Amino acid sequence: MQLFTIFGNPVSHSKSPLMHNFAFNGLEYDGIYTRYQLEDGSQLRQKFFDLDIQGANITVPHKEEAFKACDILDEFAQKVGAVNTIVKKEGKLYGYNTDAPGFLKAIEEFKDAKNVLFLGAGGTAQSTSVVLRDTGYNVTLLNRSKARLERFKEDGFETYTFETFDTDLKFDLIVNMTSAGLEDETLPCPKEILESVVPSSLACIDVIYGKETAFLKFARAYKRPTKDGSDMLLYQGVIAFEYFTNHQFSFNKIKPHMIKAFK
Repeated sequence: MQLFTIFGNPVSHSKSPLMHNFAFNGLEYDGIYTRYQLEDGSQLRQKFFDLDIQGANITVPHKEEAFKACDILDEFAQKVGAVNTIVKKEGKLYGYNTDAPGFLKAIEEFKDAKNVLFLGAGGTAQSTSVVLRDTGYNVTLLNRSKARLERFKEDGFETYTFETFDTDLKFDLIVNMTSAGLEDETLPCPKEILESVVPSSLACIDVIYGKETAFLKFARAYKRPTKDGSDMLLYQGVIAFEYFTNHQFSFNKIKPHMIKAFK
């Protein structure tokens, strides 16, 4: 039996084990999926081999460390500098990014959206900002620290810190890309900034799933449509499963099994 896992910190809330195990069972694939709380992302590669893992998903805050841990990166992962899916083949670690296509599929319903504001500049923002721009969206990034924004600035994105943000700007979609609200009721940025952008937005999205975060509650108070990260999680998981099983199963074959984890 092949062993798969999710590395992250925190990781106890993750639905990924349920999703993947539903798919392994339903498709009669000899695999089992667990979770592993990893404190130090630099140990990811060593843990992969020590635990004899065949494949893994990587969640916050280790997606950039996962990028460094791989021997071979696919073209898109190389471009964005963040990895959320690793597969071991012949003793080498192959890195992919399924976050971005998963997110793109999740926002298809907002057909009139053009201008997007990302709150946060971590690994998930790295991959999704590139794929959104390549698809025709205008993406702006807002982050607490300036240092994390440097990479985005070099790539031609408009970036702001909390102190430099222009409150006259308007956005169609506002997306929380941080872990703020995952285990507490904190907002991803100062309330004053949200008060300037949320009321005129088409929708507010949080990549956190399974709970109404403080950010989504704030958006709902302004009667804005909201969406959590469940669809993104589902779609990126299906694509990751395709990599885990060497594309033995199609997206449409995998999805009905994984979706059971959300019922």
